[in-house]
Amino acid sequence: MSGGDAGDAVAGDGEQIAEVVAACAALGAAGIGDMVWGHPSVRDRQGRGVWMKAAGHGFEEMDAGRVVLVSWSGEVLGGDGPRHIEYPIHTRVCLARSDVGAVVHTHAPALAAFASLDEPLHPLSHDGVPFTYPQLPRFTTVTGPLIASDELGDSVAEALGSANGVLLPSHGAVTVGPDVATAVMYAVLLERACRTELDALAAGGAKVWSDERETAFKREQVWNPAQLRAGYDYLVRTARREA
Repeated sequence: MSGGDAGDAVAGDGEQIAEVVAACAALGAAGIGDMVWGHPSVRDRQGRGVWMKAAGHGFEEMDAGRVVLVSWSGEVLGGDGPRHIEYPIHTRVCLARSDVGAVVHTHAPALAAFASLDEPLHPLSHDGVPFTYPQLPRFTTVTGPLIASDELGDSVAEALGSANGVLLPSHGAVTVGPDVATAVMYAVLLERACRTELDALAAGGAKVWSDERETAFKREQVWNPAQLRAGYDYLVRTARREA
């Protein structure tokens, strides 16, 4: 079914469309866009696939008319505009993880820079807490090529495992969450954590960071669902002020 023929298919799905638009706004406000590339998605509540940003637009350009419903096989079921070629990141991760309600893929330079290093990520600040103990995984099957097939999407999902994010060397990162606010905030926090680690490495390497016990405590104290939501809502408000 083409996007133009799918008007009825998206009736009543305005809430999920709005979630994708807000996610794009938040990512743009956080400064981790890459011109028209990078994309968030939300699992369709009727099981048809995922709602995601259409290709060809930046985060700050998104509106409800630029969100598409993509089936598990890559068919555009609703909305106007082409789908991103890397849709398998979203569909295959969601199929592999029933707990995932939203996926974010970003190309922020700090992610690619840190992913290129054979260095662990440390909880040097609050930002690194969600990605340590256990250590954030890296996708090593391939590096630079786009994740444009189900096979590569499955490999990303396998590398991700039960973690909330995975680094893609020479590429960027993928983060996930039970909802869009969590997935977006993990993308924002991961980019900040990688930048902090790069700064520390440039200064000779970190000497102090939270141990496993403190990190576990901070994960609940600092990044519980309410705090993640507060950060996300702030980014959405910031985007609206800047519009």
